[in-house]
Amino acid sequence: MNQKVNIHEITKAYLRIKKYTLLTPLLSSVIFNKEFNTNIFIKAENLQKIGAFKFRGAMNAVLQLDSSQNTVLAWSSGNHAQAIASAAYLTNKKAIIIMPEDSPKAKLDGTKSWGAKIVTYNRYKESREELGVKIANQENAVIIPPYDDYRVINGQGTVGYEMIIQCNELKVIPDLALCCCGGGGLIAGVSTALLSEYPDMPIYSVEPNYFNDTKLSLEKKEIVEIDITKKSICDALLAPKPGELTFSINKNNLSGGLQVSDDEVMYAMKLAFKYFKIVLEPGGAVALAAALFKKVDIKNKNVLIVASGGNVDKEVFQKSISI
Repeated sequence: MNQKVNIHEITKAYLRIKKYTLLTPLLSSVIFNKEFNTNIFIKAENLQKIGAFKFRGAMNAVLQLDSSQNTVLAWSSGNHAQAIASAAYLTNKKAIIIMPEDSPKAKLDGTKSWGAKIVTYNRYKESREELGVKIANQENAVIIPPYDDYRVINGQGTVGYEMIIQCNELKVIPDLALCCCGGGGLIAGVSTALLSEYPDMPIYSVEPNYFNDTKLSLEKKEIVEIDITKKSICDALLAPKPGELTFSINKNNLSGGLQVSDDEVMYAMKLAFKYFKIVLEPGGAVALAAALFKKVDIKNKNVLIVASGGNVDKEVFQKSISI
């Protein structure tokens, strides 16, 4: 058992943040299941505050700061940015957020709305980590990383904790789980929670094509860094490599890694809206895309899917539903 990331710490995180977070639904569709010959249960974290699961980890981290730590700093393509900005606002702290200059407008605007100070950078030419450390030193700010932090991972693990409760209420025993993966914080927490209840259940990471660093790392059994000059619509999942902490957990917890194309993701967004009546951003739809396009066998199985976020620009969403 990891000393800092485990079901006991996830349970404590759940109790710590529950007055701030929403219990998001575990959605199912009889018609969808009939058409695709499966039983899918979608954890709709797009309905979480700030439109993504990231609020959980941010809240868990910020609530553990002491009263003298008044300024927090984070780097993010959008959802962790909004999460830290909102958590800081709700706890009367200041937030400085470093975001790529090409972040979706919905995420930039969402972060600004919480009163955070935004610093933009070129994701292809500059290091957000180096810039973040420099600014944190200047502003005496506490850095809260987007995924490689045990407080953040335990907070994200509350997604899995709730899924266990909801499966028990539905009297469903899941056969496998699919979860999106960028830096690996969400799936590290979710897999830790789920395996505490279902120790033999296969759990797979899902990433966009060309940003399959966790898949490659799992296959090589060591951290693999990828070329990030390629593009993907899944802006939330464009990590160059897994985190040290997240990979140390995921290499033990996961059965493997899957990958999906942008076209497959757009189709998943369309079907999520059609059958489940939810709006997903591209990165939030990759796990559903993996199921739809049979990247793993789902026939006649109870499949848990984490839909991680719904912060999508309207033009992208309109394009997806018009496919």
